Amino acid sequence: MSRTEAPTIQAQVPASGWPAWWMRRCWLSRALLPCAGLFAALAAARRLAYRRGWLKAWQAPVPVVVIGNVTVGGTGKTPLVLSMAEQLRRAGWKPGIVSRGYGRMAQAADPMEVRADANPALTGDEPLLLRRLSGCPVWVGSSRPQAARALLRAHPEVDLLLSDDGLQHLALARDLELVVVDARGPGNGWLLPAGPLREPWNRRRDATLGPREALATVPQASPGFVIRRHLGAVRQLATGERIGIEAFVQRHAGQAIAAAAGIGHPEQFFAMLRQAGIPLSSTLALPDHHAFGADAFVAISASAVLITEKDALKCKALQIQLARLWAVELQLDVDPAFFPWLRAQLRARTEHPHGFTPA
Repeated sequence: MSRTEAPTIQAQVPASGWPAWWMRRCWLSRALLPCAGLFAALAAARRLAYRRGWLKAWQAPVPVVVIGNVTVGGTGKTPLVLSMAEQLRRAGWKPGIVSRGYGRMAQAADPMEVRADANPALTGDEPLLLRRLSGCPVWVGSSRPQAARALLRAHPEVDLLLSDDGLQHLALARDLELVVVDARGPGNGWLLPAGPLREPWNRRRDATLGPREALATVPQASPGFVIRRHLGAVRQLATGERIGIEAFVQRHAGQAIAAAAGIGHPEQFFAMLRQAGIPLSSTLALPDHHAFGADAFVAISASAVLITEKDALKCKALQIQLARLWAVELQLDVDPAFFPWLRAQLRARTEHPHGFTPA
């Protein structure tokens, strides 16, 4: 290991967040191709069942926009949903948000309204983050149609639904589908389990959003909009103090600074910290939606540990070593052409509502 390379402590996920055979076409991924073929056949049969009407999709009385991905794991959907909710509210819409609530306890109510003071173990970390930062009504449920119906009953003022993930949840008819991609692109380009794809990379969508290099790999049958992620301020979990990254680095000059992340692509978070000029002495990569315990950071020897806002929700709730934990804000720069395009699409859907389940 070079002197400038920070050690990874107890890493439980690879650098990409995916198994190595999903990033290239090797003997193992090739051996799994028959299983991928079976997966493709089952998915196609399911889409056919919805297209023929053998399975029914519920159509909401308001426009529905699904923000999802065709690969396994996180691609940055939640920050985009938050940005969309903020922009749409400014434009006069009253959005509500539905989500599966991945990682929440099995005994939690289903569906369930996410309140700002909720326990993330019951709601899921991302829905709670969306509720606190957007101020929009948020409901979670294993069935998105049930969550959507419950939200609309509880909040009749809502005139637009945003579905955080759910691209493959065909039981909820949608008016717009947005696919979010990240720098990993399609990996080796094969379906599960031979590769990271839930659906073919070229599946239909109304638009794709992601970094420029990933958009270059997407078929140009629909618009593509560049999004850039960058870090904002950092917040001390015990005191609530909020300072800029430069001030944080100056305060901890000569001290060990570590980072931990239980998200879809931890290495992307660590790379952003390094690019911002933060010298990391060690990193702790954990699976997405990781359930933190009281001993979560025992193995990290550092005066300050940087974590994501999503992980901060769970650590704050459990009062885990808050004195040395700092949550890093993630900000999103969205192509300025996207929101005018989105508003135009929604106006068209409002004037000529249809709702569809893709085939």
